[in-house]
Amino acid sequence: MKTEVVQPIVTNFIKSLRDIGYTFEVAVADVLDNSITAKANNIQIACIPNPNTVFTLLDDGKGMSNGELIEAMRLAANDPDSPREGADLGKFGLGLKTASFSQCTDLTVLSKKKGEVSLKQWDLHYISKKNEWLLITPDINEYENIPLFEEFMKQESGTLVVWRRIDSFPDSDIPDKLEILRSHLSLVFHCFLEGVVPGKKALTIHVNGQKLEPYNPFNPRHIATQQMVAEKIKYLNSEIIVQPYILPHHSKLSQEEFDKYATKDGYTKSQGFYLYRAHRLLIHGTWWGMHRINDAHKLVRIKIDIPNNQDLAWGIDIKKSSANPVSEIKNDLKRIIQQVTVKGSRPFTGRGKKIEDKTTTRFWELVAEDNKIHFAINREHPIIKNLEDTLREDQHHLLNVILMGLESYLPLDAIVAQLNSNPLKVNQETLINENEIKTLVDNWRSKGISEAFIKELLKTEVYKNKEVFFENANQH
Repeated sequence: MKTEVVQPIVTNFIKSLRDIGYTFEVAVADVLDNSITAKANNIQIACIPNPNTVFTLLDDGKGMSNGELIEAMRLAANDPDSPREGADLGKFGLGLKTASFSQCTDLTVLSKKKGEVSLKQWDLHYISKKNEWLLITPDINEYENIPLFEEFMKQESGTLVVWRRIDSFPDSDIPDKLEILRSHLSLVFHCFLEGVVPGKKALTIHVNGQKLEPYNPFNPRHIATQQMVAEKIKYLNSEIIVQPYILPHHSKLSQEEFDKYATKDGYTKSQGFYLYRAHRLLIHGTWWGMHRINDAHKLVRIKIDIPNNQDLAWGIDIKKSSANPVSEIKNDLKRIIQQVTVKGSRPFTGRGKKIEDKTTTRFWELVAEDNKIHFAINREHPIIKNLEDTLREDQHHLLNVILMGLESYLPLDAIVAQLNSNPLKVNQETLINENEIKTLVDNWRSKGISEAFIKELLKTEVYKNKEVFFENANQH
């Protein structure tokens, strides 16, 4: 058998390697994974124009010797099929390099172990020019003015990652990029920031000096959050933990809380599964085709935490942004979906049933006809009946046309849209106040309207929702 060595054209390979599809915040999270694997407790991030944009990430982990650093800089340093420690968030040995190359053409890593500093650099321009993967050992003095360098030198151990020649975004975008980064890291690493990961201290992350607070998408501390019983599913000699949550109805939240837990995508798009691997969030807001997005289920979020020995089975990619549940557990997940969505829709269906409440006379009623439903104005409402008694026959027809018009052109789409996006701002009841109601009743009494009619009127939602006036009216 005849063979030949055919080397890739490095310049072209680098371009492909840089175009995997990382966003800035996803790339930073991928680098930060290495810090957690290195048992860091404190992470500092800086991104400033210096005068060109420079990004640095410093951790206080165990650091690397010169030999270990060379291996860490090697592309595909890890065998993805080899066993890893339970807290190891890496897999391919590519994350540091591919994430960094997606944002910059100059990656330098400085690491300190037992007080000894090692540093290595990948310069993609130099590599392209030489057409060889030549790892550089630069002069450390070149980095003295780099953000967080002084802090690195003061530490006994740790690693400083430096990105220079960033070409994925202009300097003017730094504030927006950092705002997105803070939100992303607060969500993705919220378990570590909360200090709930077994065997680990609470992680601290600072971005340009600002300490990050954990963002737990399940709002578990709220008294109205329903945390259902967790299930443990055995797979590949390990456990998958499935924990369903039902978030509080918006009536139980302040506007600030409602906006916070809507996430940037809103409640409807944020329903579904949240996949964690070793307590690190990978994917959120998906049903993986096992259930349809439904407004009635927008408060349902189901946490799945898998160990790091199941990457292959779940098809987790390099960016940790794509995965699918293994077929062996889909039936279990579908069963859990059914259970939690039935319960999760009650805050909405329960409120819907109130329209059929027989103890209250309402303006609107729900009518079912020929397997269809529509909202209709209650023609038996005392106020409407009283108005009809004062109208001529031709005016009766006009009133009926007006009511049918209101029913037919009820702006359902606009109502649903506002309830989904701004439910706490929708407040129709304030359009009629107690003084107007009292004036109306006083006017009826002055015209000799019977107390029997007034009593019927007190059953309507207009008065039942005005408790103070209801009490006053009953005293007559």
